[in-house]
Amino acid sequence: MIIKPVVQGVVARTCHPVGCKQAVKNQINYVTQQTPAQTGSTLPKRVLILGASSGFGLSARTALAFGAAKADTLGVSFERGISDKSVGSAGWYNNIWFREFAEQEGRFAGNIVGDAFSSQTREQVVDAIKTHMGGSVDLVIYSLATGVRPNPATGDFWRSVIKPVGEPVTGYSVNIEKGTLESVTMPPASREEIEATEKVMGGEDWQDWIGWLAGQGVLADGFRTVAFSYIGPEQTHALYHHGTLGYAKAHLHKTKDELNQKMASLNGKADIAVCKALVTKASVFIPGLAPYLLALMNVMKQQGTHETCIEQMYRLFYERFYTSSNDSTVTDSNGLIRMDDWELSPDTQSKTIALLEQINPGNFRQMGDYEGFVKEFMQINGFFHPEVDYSQPLNLAELKSLIP
Repeated sequence: MIIKPVVQGVVARTCHPVGCKQAVKNQINYVTQQTPAQTGSTLPKRVLILGASSGFGLSARTALAFGAAKADTLGVSFERGISDKSVGSAGWYNNIWFREFAEQEGRFAGNIVGDAFSSQTREQVVDAIKTHMGGSVDLVIYSLATGVRPNPATGDFWRSVIKPVGEPVTGYSVNIEKGTLESVTMPPASREEIEATEKVMGGEDWQDWIGWLAGQGVLADGFRTVAFSYIGPEQTHALYHHGTLGYAKAHLHKTKDELNQKMASLNGKADIAVCKALVTKASVFIPGLAPYLLALMNVMKQQGTHETCIEQMYRLFYERFYTSSNDSTVTDSNGLIRMDDWELSPDTQSKTIALLEQINPGNFRQMGDYEGFVKEFMQINGFFHPEVDYSQPLNLAELKSLIP
């Protein structure tokens, strides 16, 4: 079977298993080619990643397993394998190949494929920590990206929305399928939609996970936990920072402070890493963010400061999270780790905004880094890797035998 890319709007309907293997390998190669980090802090040896199969979660896992930490890792993700209708998801194969590469280096790399909101998955995680990770973890990374969360009290679901608050907002969105830049008007969210988005994408589940793990006695003394956020420049605030996503992120930030109070008895510490705008499976869905990304990528590549997920996560853990001295983690006045510092530098922003103001449906391919935007999106799904011969058929029976 020869697998070709199929995209509907900004949703990849196919992935390439061999290309996914190359993508994982490329991230590992980046990490192993870096000069070994010199940190004064004790690096984590046992790491739990909630949302480990793609984006920040996969890159964080890679940086810690193949970088100076050489950590054992346990990943949780909700992915689908091969079936009669589909070859499966990119995250499914990312899990498989990551485990294979990590085990070749003598590291434990367990994968639990299941709903991170379910009690069954939480029990599986605790069993795996007790069985394979010495009974406790040093670091918990919360990187779940989902649009739906079950309400255990009612059996219904909370569903997140990407909408402004108060007034409608009109902005451009990239349609990768058609190769167009399209104007989209988003109506304001209702109070119910704001609350549902907070439930799905805020800090409540992060807090529940940490509370559960603490109650089960599987958090090491001095453990740390981190979740990811985004703020961005004023030009993206109407739909993001001041919209439903911003409300959810504000709840996430508040949760950090609550966790720090509750986990004091374990000498635990919770942090929020504010990351830069990146092409991920989640970010391409946000209207108004795509043209900003086109402009930003163009500028930062010219400046030599552009980062993909793996570069961002490597810098986070070895330059900001586990520091080169015994001082505390580098944070801003609000206690946030600002990995968006290069993005928000005055020079970068002035050039990006000047470019953004010129981008329109007729010139976006020339003015912005559209080629780079699409390439990064396709590579997430296993395509556009020059090392892979996509004309070669894949053996479905062999794919079915692969287990995360």
